[in-house]
Amino acid sequence: MMTNLFSVFDPSTSILNWSFNWLSTMLFLIFIPFSFWFIPSRPIFLWNSIISTLYNEYKILLGPNSKGSTFIFIIIFSFIIMNNFMGLFPFIFTSTSHLTITLTLALPFWLTFMLYGWFNHTQHMFAHLVPQGTPTMLMPFMVCIETISNMIRPGTLAVRLTANMIAGHLLMTLLGNTGHLIMNSPIMLQFLVITQLLLLMLESAVAMIQAYVFAVLASLYCSEVT
Repeated sequence: MMTNLFSVFDPSTSILNWSFNWLSTMLFLIFIPFSFWFIPSRPIFLWNSIISTLYNEYKILLGPNSKGSTFIFIIIFSFIIMNNFMGLFPFIFTSTSHLTITLTLALPFWLTFMLYGWFNHTQHMFAHLVPQGTPTMLMPFMVCIETISNMIRPGTLAVRLTANMIAGHLLMTLLGNTGHLIMNSPIMLQFLVITQLLLLMLESAVAMIQAYVFAVLASLYCSEVT
């Protein structure tokens, strides 16, 4: 039973010795040509307004010396939210529910920020290990705590996104598997359909929130080293 439940998150399934599940990561590319229409549609106007709002917010978080780095976080947000939403469609593999994707996104960001900070702002990075106002006796412990917190940042970024994607999809799978057990009860069937719709709305909100949280936390980590 557990193998059947978690098989939806297994990217190793293949057809004709080719694994097609990871192709879902690039499915969002089919929406890009719509942005080049002569008269943009309402979804394109909505997306442009979201991008404009994110640009202004990231510009504030990164400071006046961002120099175009805000677009990196906008691209990351767009990539994650598109993959999260594509995973809500039936028979489409949710690539962001796998650590292969999330850790690949989080680890290079964290490593780049750390290398840039330690090579270019070494004194600031050392000062960041001891928060202002820390008693002298607690300074060694604060250095250890801050070092550990910095080391686990890519893991927390990756696991947060993966766990949230898996939890909602797994719950929807569990509820969907109980449909054949209550086919003879119209009231329970209606309750199950309503619950599934509410859960789908919740998953849509989680897809947006997790993409936003990932991009914002990455921008905050960047602002700390600059």
